[in-house]
Amino acid sequence: MTSRREARRTAIDILYQADVTDADPSLVLGGWLEAGRVVSAFTTELVEGVRDHLPEIDLLLEERAEGWTVARMAALDRTILRVAIHELRHRADVPASVAISEAVEAATDLSSEGSPRFVNGILGKIASEMRPAAAEDQGTA
Repeated sequence: MTSRREARRTAIDILYQADVTDADPSLVLGGWLEAGRVVSAFTTELVEGVRDHLPEIDLLLEERAEGWTVARMAALDRTILRVAIHELRHRADVPASVAISEAVEAATDLSSEGSPRFVNGILGKIASEMRPAAAEDQGTA
């Protein structure tokens, strides 16, 4: 059994591969499964959720990333942000603070030096607009 953190990292890997190869995320996911790689149900839900809501997710990114277009973002940062935004928007079972901290942690571990701050800033804006109570709780804890 994989942890949710591991499932998120696998979803990031699959979605990143789909992004940089311009492939459908479902086909990449299928390729992973055919190769015998372990893909949890939560990973599958994240990959399919990002795929299904990609236009909405990218619109939010465009609107909140001042001075950046989605196409201009580093592919890995864009992928991390997409997974977290999907969780913020469509996974009520994931607290906003968890979605944000997991994304920042992924950016810290996987991306460039400035990425954690970039990811945190964008997700903080989105979370405060979408889940005001959760964002307020995060600030008072």
